[in-house]
Order: sequence, then structure tokens, then C-alpha cells
Amino acid sequence: MDLLTSILIGIGLSMDCFAVSLAIGTSARSQIVKTALVIAACFGIFQAGMTIVGWIAGASLYTEISAYGPWIAFLLLAGIGIKMIYDGVRGEEEAHFAGLFLIPVLLLSVATSIDALAVGVSFGVLGSSVLVPALIIGLVCFVLSCAGVICGMRLEKILGNKTEIFGGVILILIGVQILTEIFPL
Repeated sequence: MDLLTSILIGIGLSMDCFAVSLAIGTSARSQIVKTALVIAACFGIFQAGMTIVGWIAGASLYTEISAYGPWIAFLLLAGIGIKMIYDGVRGEEEAHFAGLFLIPVLLLSVATSIDALAVGVSFGVLGSSVLVPALIIGLVCFVLSCAGVICGMRLEKILGNKTEIFGGVILILIGVQILTEIFPL
């Protein structure tokens, strides 16, 4: 998998983290830098980790479903993308954050990284390598989450659910790209 594709997948997967980070930034009135670094680290580690866990699951199924791998990857990415767009259009408000407490931070980290698990499965069924893409996904998530918290007070009202829609579109386009590699236009 090339660097640009890994970065684009990272951006797509990080949109929900970015949206949550914006919400956190609006309610974290003090220690904004500490909050940004803690949230970004947790989100980034979980995005990378869940990608690897998904890859392990997908790689174990590779021999049985390798012929269907591109279709499975497309369906997973398109499904995640459509859900993100749907949530963005519905305008679901992210829960407001009440501080840096372990359990809420971990729950938010898991909730925002479930889609990375599915992407990891698609990497596994495609027989792709995972370590470098997972690290890139984690790094992109770290940067966007950190920026989200820091910019939260100003940007949430401007961007709102549009970040989720943008992330969904990116994931769908990457799924289409995977299909065009097996069915060139």
C-alpha cells in the first residue's frame, strides 16, 4: 500500500476522532495542550492498534476468501463511509466532554476506532502489509485529534457534522479505488 493511500485512509478514519476532539475542545477550558496531547495519543494508539487487530483477523481468513478480498474491502469501506455520511447528515451531536478521566477517554478511543478494525480486516483479506499503514493511520489520527481539541472552541460551530461527511466520502472513494484495481476502467 502506498504512502498517499495510507494517509488518505488515516484522514478518513480520523474524521470521527476529529469531530469528538472538537467537542472535547469546546468543553476543556483549562489545560488545553495537556488535554489535546492525551486525547490525541489515546485516539492515535487505538486507531493504529485496532487496524493491526483487524489485519490479524483478516489475514487469518486470507486463503479462504482471497478471491473476494477486494469486494469485501470495498463493502467494508463503503459501509463505514455511508454510515459516517449518514451520521453527518443526521447531525448527531457528539457528547460533551467533562474532563480527562480514564474510563471516558478509553471508551471514546474504542468507539472512534471501531472503523479502523474493519479497515484492518480489509487489509488482511487483501494480503496487504499493515505495520507502516497502521503507524501512518495512528500518526494522522494523533495530528488531527490534537488539532481538533486545540481548535475546538472556534471550529466546532463552523464545521460540525461536515467533518464526518468528508471522512465518509474519502473511505468510499478508497473502496472504489480498490475495485478499479481489479476492474480497470
